[in-house]
Amino acid sequence: MSSPRAVSERAVVFLIGAVQFVNILDFVMVMPLGPDFATGLGIATSHIGTIGAAYTAAGCVAGVAGSYFLDRFDRRKALAVAMLGLVVSTAAGGLATGLTSLLVARALAGLFGGPATSLSMSIIADLIPEERRGRAMGAVMGAFSVASVLGIPLALKLAGWAGWRMPFFAVAGLGLLLVAGAIFYLPPIRGHLELQRGPLVSAKVLFTRTDVLLSYSMTSLLNLAGFIIIPNISGYVQHNLGYPREELELIYFVGGLVSFVTLRVAGKAVDLLGSFRVGTVGSMLFIGTLYIVFIHPPAGVPLVAIFACFFLSMGMRNVAYSTLTSRVPEKSIRARFMSFQSAVQHLGAAAGAFLSSQMLMDLPGGQLGGMNQVVFVSMALTLMAPIMFFLVERQVLARDRVAAAPLAVVPVPTGGGSPRS
Repeated sequence: MSSPRAVSERAVVFLIGAVQFVNILDFVMVMPLGPDFATGLGIATSHIGTIGAAYTAAGCVAGVAGSYFLDRFDRRKALAVAMLGLVVSTAAGGLATGLTSLLVARALAGLFGGPATSLSMSIIADLIPEERRGRAMGAVMGAFSVASVLGIPLALKLAGWAGWRMPFFAVAGLGLLLVAGAIFYLPPIRGHLELQRGPLVSAKVLFTRTDVLLSYSMTSLLNLAGFIIIPNISGYVQHNLGYPREELELIYFVGGLVSFVTLRVAGKAVDLLGSFRVGTVGSMLFIGTLYIVFIHPPAGVPLVAIFACFFLSMGMRNVAYSTLTSRVPEKSIRARFMSFQSAVQHLGAAAGAFLSSQMLMDLPGGQLGGMNQVVFVSMALTLMAPIMFFLVERQVLARDRVAAAPLAVVPVPTGGGSPRS
């Protein structure tokens, strides 16, 4: 009775993927819905990035705080608590009456959503062997694709039918079901507790290792480069490119389908080729897509096809990054590392969203001004990504080689004779 329940890897990946679906959808649906609730609440379109920054900044704070205690608890119970807080906060977003109340609700969602992501990735890293982890990470990150294929289009449709508040309530209800699933289906996950002896290692240790510092730097860079663009996509394609609001779901549907396939293939490619190669290809494709979409849109090419390339590049880059960072920490400190990682991730995303809101302006007619400058900043940051992939992967591989090397046997001399075995 005291032994943990045997649960298949496939089932764990499916459940954690479902948890991530709700967690990701709660975050990403806010940006496409931005023009809708901006109109309903009287918020300027250029301030949508600030609302995204409230979530990510709070996630950063939660990541720092969680790094001090997350490894002290059963990961299953901790995940259930984090998801329950996310559910309540998401429902509160649907009750917002203005910019301030919406900012508070989104900040609360970030306080719980950040740890939920850290715990989800820790559970996958704890339960899935390293040789299959790239595929598992790709499958779990497929939640982003599903959120794009199904979640965002349904949220947009639901907002069109019943108002912008309804998607928040629907996501909260789905999250409540997954809280029950995490509690009753996942086995207790306490293996990391058995590896700990005495007090937890000081958090300062995490900032004295080169591989950890490089991982945090890579995380911040990638999220800053991405989230200076992402919160403004919906407003840009509608107001600057004249894309119809009623067809906006098609962009996310097709892009999500592309990224769903990409994440599965990229996960296998990372297992075979390594994160540096896959991440570099994804980063270069990301730069090319930004140029085509925002700087020099080709005449006659459907916008849906161009954004499919955007999702393709994001998927390749993100699988390579997530798989690589999961190899950095030891099991006993994994949740704390992931929590700090989440803090850095959210800090980078918040900085990108806030920076874009400062660089952009609302022009007459509702168009966004200053988008070219924002895009060039993102492209310049992304050019540094392959260097970071290379440095982190080199550190991880060097450490793994040292750990795998057989211990040298040093002969012990005896009194003048040859060493005895």
